[in-house]
Order: sequence, then structure tokens, then C-alpha cells
Amino acid sequence: MLADWLRRLTRMLLLALLGFVAVSVLLVLLFRVVPVFGSMVMVERKVQSWIAGEPIAIEQQWRPWEALSDHAKLAVIAAEDQRFPAHRGFDLVELRRAWEASRNGGRLRGASTLSQQTAKNLFLWTGRSWVRKGLEAWFTLLIEALWPKERILEVYLNIAEWDSGVFGLEAAARHYFGVSAARLTPHQASLLAAILPNPRGRDAARPSAEVAQRASWIRQQMRNLGGAAYLERLY
Repeated sequence: MLADWLRRLTRMLLLALLGFVAVSVLLVLLFRVVPVFGSMVMVERKVQSWIAGEPIAIEQQWRPWEALSDHAKLAVIAAEDQRFPAHRGFDLVELRRAWEASRNGGRLRGASTLSQQTAKNLFLWTGRSWVRKGLEAWFTLLIEALWPKERILEVYLNIAEWDSGVFGLEAAARHYFGVSAARLTPHQASLLAAILPNPRGRDAARPSAEVAQRASWIRQQMRNLGGAAYLERLY
């Protein structure tokens, strides 16, 4: 009796696992080609606002790769993941540095790549747990295997959170500077990148001294990377 029950349970768990794998692969393949007009983080923020009794409107407009400023693409890479063209989803150099810093008594700092942030924002939720990190790793492997690099960055720029209810580069550019995502200057792009990946409480249009200093550092990194020509490494 117990053996039969264990076999049935094992079969059910195996079927559930296979179903999850199949659905996740299909979702990643679908989002390789269709515009992304929402994400799990957007859903999470909406639910949180309802629970708090302060509903928010979500601002997000999808823009294709060609309609996104090259300055913004480069600024985000410079700020968040300078080895983005070379790694396969996980930056082992940054992971080792973060681990060594924590072992030496420093604060454990994040080492998430743009691929990991895209996986988390699109498919998962915020917060810290081993379950979420495991799922994040799985979806990161999938999008790295099934999407080209420019698609990963394109989706990231269209779903990243830039203020309460403000998601995606188009909405952020209009929210902070009154321009389209295609018309962002290097200075504006660096300010937007400077408030990532935790923008709430920061303001790209009226930056604090900390944000302004980080934006200046980002512009220097953009020059060090070689300017817009660096983006050719994504193809």
C-alpha cells in the first residue's frame, strides 16, 4: 500500500516537473518574438498597491530595439553588467568578488547580471529566497540559450522598473525628461541607469549627490567601453 502510494506520488511529481519545464520553455520561446507588455514584477507592484489601499496605474509602452536610445543601452550595460556580451548568464568574476568581499567582513553585494534581472523581472517576484534564486537561475539559463543578447537587453529595457508604476525605458524617459526613449542624451541615459536596479526613492530628473556621482561614473565607463560601437559585440 505504502509502496503504491509512493510510486503514484513520484509519478505525479515527475509529471509536474516535466509540465513546468515544458511551459517555461514555451513561454521563453514565445517572448523571444512577441512584444512584452507586462511582467510578474508589474503584477506584484499592482497587488501590493491594492493591499495598501493606494492603487497605482502601470505606465509601460513597448518599444523595439531600434526605438531605444543606444546611449541608454550602453549606460545600462556600463552600470549593471559590463561583461554582458561575454558571459552566459552568470558573471563568475563578479560572483567571486562578491563572495570574497563577504568573507572579508564586507557587506554581501549583488552580482546579478542583466540576464538574471530580466529573468527575475519577467517571470518571478522580488524578495530573497532560495526558491526564487533557483527559479531565477533556471529562467536565466533558458533565455541565454534561446534568446540573442540584444533580445535580452531589449526586453530588460522594456520591463525594468524606474519609479512607482513606471516600467520600461519609454515610460521612464517621458516620466523624468519628457522625451521618447529614442531621444535620450548620454547624460539623461546615465541618470536613468544610475537609479537601477532599485529606483524607488530615487529621482533621475532631480538626482541626489549620490545619484549624480554614480551617473558621472557611468558616463566615464561608457567612454571606457568605446561608446556605441561596444553594442556591436551583442550581435
